[in-house]
Amino acid sequence: MKFRPLIAVSTLFAMLAMPMAASALDVNITADQPSVDVMHGGKKVTIMRNQDPNRTINPDFAKTSRKCPPFCVQPGELAPGVETIGELETIQYLKKMSGGDKSILVIDSRTPDWVEKGTIPGAVNIPWDQLNIGHSDPITVQEILEKQFGVRNQDGFNMFDNAKTVVMFCNGPWCGQSPTNIRGLLKIGYPAHKIKWYRGGMQDWEALGLTTVKPVL
Repeated sequence: MKFRPLIAVSTLFAMLAMPMAASALDVNITADQPSVDVMHGGKKVTIMRNQDPNRTINPDFAKTSRKCPPFCVQPGELAPGVETIGELETIQYLKKMSGGDKSILVIDSRTPDWVEKGTIPGAVNIPWDQLNIGHSDPITVQEILEKQFGVRNQDGFNMFDNAKTVVMFCNGPWCGQSPTNIRGLLKIGYPAHKIKWYRGGMQDWEALGLTTVKPVL
């Protein structure tokens, strides 16, 4: 699966609106962490919060009413053993992955039309409908498991001893795309402790003004 290089559009806007050096930001990620550098598409991208005090949330995530089903509120705990994480933990996994830790994979589970609107720097897009175990093409699913998740196939059985820790997210607490994939992985025996779920997804990421990237046109 090939991915196009991306540019950090929101980072550019934040820098243009910022009246001071990056080392003295008004809006840090945490009190002692102004920004974090990660790799995306072979290029360094700086994750930071938008510095414009008048900036409002992306209109794509401003809706408060979406028909349920399918856009129903997800539980805080998706499944036993699967850790629900927030932005800071997600950033740490991105940092480790960018630092060369090949045992971690941060996954944007959304369909390409949503990814075109912007994604989290460092995340790899694996559309949920390609990994919808039991419904998607079995060959495609197996290829993702082996080539991207580090799952070994031995005598027709999936072996998870070297499987990666996967951090999965989608559009937010009302999105069922990554939860569908996580439940499917658990059904085939993927270790729950190797699955992390960023429940807030793009909804919360955008609300905090964190950097997003878009495909190069």
